[in-house]
Amino acid sequence: MGYRVINGKLHLIEDFKSYHKTTNTETKNIENSFKDVLGKKINKQESFVISNHAAERLRQRNISFNEADMKNINEGINKAEEKGCQQSVILYKDTALVTSIKNRTIITALDKDNSKGNVFTNIDSVIML
Repeated sequence: MGYRVINGKLHLIEDFKSYHKTTNTETKNIENSFKDVLGKKINKQESFVISNHAAERLRQRNISFNEADMKNINEGINKAEEKGCQQSVILYKDTALVTSIKNRTIITALDKDNSKGNVFTNIDSVIML
């Protein structure tokens, strides 16, 4: 179970699983609707996921973000996505966030004390916010 950030607010992913159940016919109609496809694309750019691992690291390291911080991080993910980045380290305040841009997921988080001496591999970009 991870977390999804939508418009800067944190939600459990579990909350979305039973949000809307449809039949196969309804699903086809929804998926084929241009309005819904456009809405999904827009909503995608307004949210990202914090993995369980990252959420645990944030708790362990006493790192907390407010709504404005979450929106700034989301903007960084959007910028990286526009540039075609896949895996990035987002440097925000005193925190390094290893992020899958493709999946819009924060994989792990390190504060400045825990990031010293670490080597980040499989990263194609760094976003400094």
